[in-house]
Amino acid sequence: MEEPLFLPPGFRFHPTDEEIITCYLMEKAADPSFWSVAIGEASFNESEPWDLPGKAKTGEKEWYFFCLKDRKYPTGIRANRATASGYWKATGKDREIFQGKGELVGMKKTLVFYRGRAPRGVKTNWVMHEYRLEGNGLFFNVSAFPRDEWVVCKVYRKRKAQPSAAERMGGALANELLVAAPPHQIPDESAGFSSSRNEDMEIAASASAGVTGDSAHLVELSPERCFAIHDLGFDNEWKYGVFLG
Repeated sequence: MEEPLFLPPGFRFHPTDEEIITCYLMEKAADPSFWSVAIGEASFNESEPWDLPGKAKTGEKEWYFFCLKDRKYPTGIRANRATASGYWKATGKDREIFQGKGELVGMKKTLVFYRGRAPRGVKTNWVMHEYRLEGNGLFFNVSAFPRDEWVVCKVYRKRKAQPSAAERMGGALANELLVAAPPHQIPDESAGFSSSRNEDMEIAASASAGVTGDSAHLVELSPERCFAIHDLGFDNEWKYGVFLG
C-alpha cells in the first residue's frame, strides 16, 4: 500500500480542470504505468464514496483518483457506475475543457451518489467530477489512445446549506414558544387547525389580517414553518399551529 502524501502546512493540491487533463490524464492514458504523488487509483465500482477518502494519497475536503472505466456491457460504451450500496448518477450537462487558444482537450461530467437502486435511489451529498479526454486537435488525438478509458475523478462531500441568521433566530423562537406552551394550548385538528396546508395558510392569513380579532397578529417562525397567533380577545393566549406538507 502506498504511503499517503503529507504536504507542508498551507499547501494544497488544487489543480485546474485544464491541468488535470494535460498534466495528469494525458500522461496516464499514454502510459498506464504513470503515477502521481497526489492522485491515487481506485475502482469506483468496488468502493463506496465514504471509503474513498481513506484510499486517497492526499486531500482534506476533496480527493483525486485515476480510474479505469468499467463498461456495463463488453461491446458497449455505457459505463457501469453501480456499487454494492448504490450508484452514481450523472447530473447536468458535460462541460468542455480547453487548452491554449480554445483547443478542446477534455470534458467534465458531474455525478451524484444515490443509495439503493434506480429509480428509487436516495440522493446523498457525495459528488464526483469525472474528467475524460476529448478532441482531436493540435495537442493530441483521442483515437490514438487505447480503448481502455482512463479518467480522473475528483470526489467531495457537498456541505449542506447553512440557515441564515433570521432562520436560526426563527427556529430558536419556535422551539422556545412550543416548549413553553401548555399542552392544552397547542391546538390539533379538532381545534380548527387542519392538516391541509392550504387551509392552514388561510388561517394564518386571516389572523395576520386581523379577522380573528382586533388584536390578532401572525408570527411566522422559519425554518420549522410554525406560526403563533396572539389574540387578546381569547384570554391573552398564544395559539399555535404548523404549516404541514
